[in-house]
Amino acid sequence: MDAAYVSALSALAGSAIGAMASVATTWLTQHSQERATLLVQDRARREALYGEFIREASTLFGDAFEHDLDDPAKLVSLYAIVNKIRLFGEPATLEEAERVMQRIGETYFAPNKKISAFADIHHAGDLDPLCAFSTVCRRELAIARR
Repeated sequence: MDAAYVSALSALAGSAIGAMASVATTWLTQHSQERATLLVQDRARREALYGEFIREASTLFGDAFEHDLDDPAKLVSLYAIVNKIRLFGEPATLEEAERVMQRIGETYFAPNKKISAFADIHHAGDLDPLCAFSTVCRRELAIARR
């Protein structure tokens, strides 16, 4: 084989290897950027969902504290949010959300309390059914941040 052919084939092989390395690097970069974007979007969706649940559950718990359940349709929004948590949340988060929903239902059917009971700091555990839910959410979102 002529030295010119060897030289030309070596140049072509080097170019091909360089091109394949460039394609592989570009693909890996785009793949990791896409994955990072999806993770950020997933975390943002969960944050919004859990915030919505906390707002709705807080409103209903406050209402249940002083009123009876005169219209079961009040619970529909909370029920819908819990089902969204079933789609996107971790099992521990779902378990706590269901516990909060059950607690709100129990509160609606319990004797009504005076709003002044909120002032008694010794019963803060009874008055904060969302504490465990918030803790589980914080743990889940911290894992999603990594």
